[in-house]
Amino acid sequence: MRLPDRLDAEQVAIRAFALSDVDELVDLRTRNRSFNTPYEPRRSEGFFTSAGQRAEIVRDRDEWAADRMYAFAIVDRATERIHGRIGLANIVRGAWDNATLGYFVDEAVNGRGFASEAVGLALRFAFGPGRLHRVQAAVMPHNLRSARVLAKNGFRKEGFAPRYLRLAGSWRDHDLFAITLEELEDRAPRHR
Repeated sequence: MRLPDRLDAEQVAIRAFALSDVDELVDLRTRNRSFNTPYEPRRSEGFFTSAGQRAEIVRDRDEWAADRMYAFAIVDRATERIHGRIGLANIVRGAWDNATLGYFVDEAVNGRGFASEAVGLALRFAFGPGRLHRVQAAVMPHNLRSARVLAKNGFRKEGFAPRYLRLAGSWRDHDLFAITLEELEDRAPRHR
């Protein structure tokens, strides 16, 4: 079955990355470098170059083909401009059918609902053509905006994980959130 490479909501769409996105990604990553630094692993200088972003896209495409990760550009539907990235990573099949969700949105559009819509679309992909049963996410406790995005999309808090991820050079505590297919279905409006 061919997986869709684009899903649309009201303000945003998520779509698979293409090599033609390299220049726009370099600009996005460079403009948001200091904004994202506290929430990401340490990045080499090469990451912020055309070669670095091209390598990211190639890796994303290889991982997509291998059913290990689905990475999407978060695109403003009005302009088709890329304003972020969202991914379903660390996919494990079999008895678990689980993925971890990660995302970032351009500081310039923060607070406008782009992340909330993108997460909703990623869940639609995950629990539809992605054939997953569970999606989990980890958020540093002080990142209240990201926790709200997850709550709006039906994620429940599962617990606390000390020193969970190494971000900005240090091991950081995280709150853990998750949602299952059944929980998402329970939230869907019923039509009679």
